Amino acid sequence: MSTQLRGGAVRPAGYGVLRSSRGRGSVLVHRRSVVVAGALAVLLAAVCVAYLSVGESFVPPAEVVRVLLGEETPNELVVGTLRLPRLVTGLLVGAAFGIAGALIQTVARNPLASPDVIGISQGASVVTVAAMTFGVTSYTLLPYLSVAGGIAAAALVYVFAWRGGLHAARFVLIGIGFAIALRSLTTLFMTKGDYLVAQQAQIWMTGSLNGRGWDELAPLAWTLLVLAPAIVWAARAQRTVALDDDTATALGVRLGRVRLGLVALGVLLASMATGTAGPVDFVALLAPQIARRLTRTAQLPLLSSALTGAVIVVLADLLARRLFSPTELAVGVLTAAVGAPYLIWLIMRSRTTGGKA
Repeated sequence: MSTQLRGGAVRPAGYGVLRSSRGRGSVLVHRRSVVVAGALAVLLAAVCVAYLSVGESFVPPAEVVRVLLGEETPNELVVGTLRLPRLVTGLLVGAAFGIAGALIQTVARNPLASPDVIGISQGASVVTVAAMTFGVTSYTLLPYLSVAGGIAAAALVYVFAWRGGLHAARFVLIGIGFAIALRSLTTLFMTKGDYLVAQQAQIWMTGSLNGRGWDELAPLAWTLLVLAPAIVWAARAQRTVALDDDTATALGVRLGRVRLGLVALGVLLASMATGTAGPVDFVALLAPQIARRLTRTAQLPLLSSALTGAVIVVLADLLARRLFSPTELAVGVLTAAVGAPYLIWLIMRSRTTGGKA
């Protein structure tokens, strides 16, 4: 079902037209996606307030809101200094993983093609752990080293998977092989390093937000800010990548360049997020698929994927802090506990759907 617009254009069912105030421009908007994004934003706000309220000392939600508004209160130290930087780190890490997963799954056309499944996060990890083994422990430098590792791993997977084209199943299988090999190499670096460094690397490898402050999240925050125009471009470019190759080529789309741009953007975001909080497994796998099922769109929605990723990381970290209090788990432990069964279900499902998302 569709609607005829002025000028002969056709509006697909489920879409509305958003026009500028002067009527000089318009854009199609998927109504359900807007509603889902709004609902996710409200849910995320509620989770954030709960995150800042709950801890060794409970802070009333009204008091949390006062601190966020800049008012001076007795709980300013607990909320604004101790909990808020960790919360913001979780928000940015979750959003980055959500967008990265959506972009890479779009290009591969496979829900298994997540950065932490096909070796990108492992490539970022091996370079980061190697640097920690040789004495580099600055959390402001580690994200940039992670980017180098993630890009190198993605390039290797791409080269080995290319055989006159990029077949989704081959891409995923080769990526899984590289992920296993790189994880083994990471373990080797940990055994060769100093005991204290190895312990620090082991905690980092589980994916943790513990001890993260404004300095540690600054590289990822600046990366997301700088890449914001590219993310907007990616949201539009996804539509052409979703077409079959013949149709996209007939429309004049340079598929090779578009796919390379989407993958590069996804790798950069996933690597920066890994360098900031460690390999928080399965967020990039879960978030895009959950967002797609909520919005019921043909493409993986980037905004909803980012919001879903942020909700998953913040909520998982809240539970990790309080479930076994006073013992504090790493956030990656909770995401892995949820993501591993989902990965098994996806693999079983792909056997009957041919590996398509």
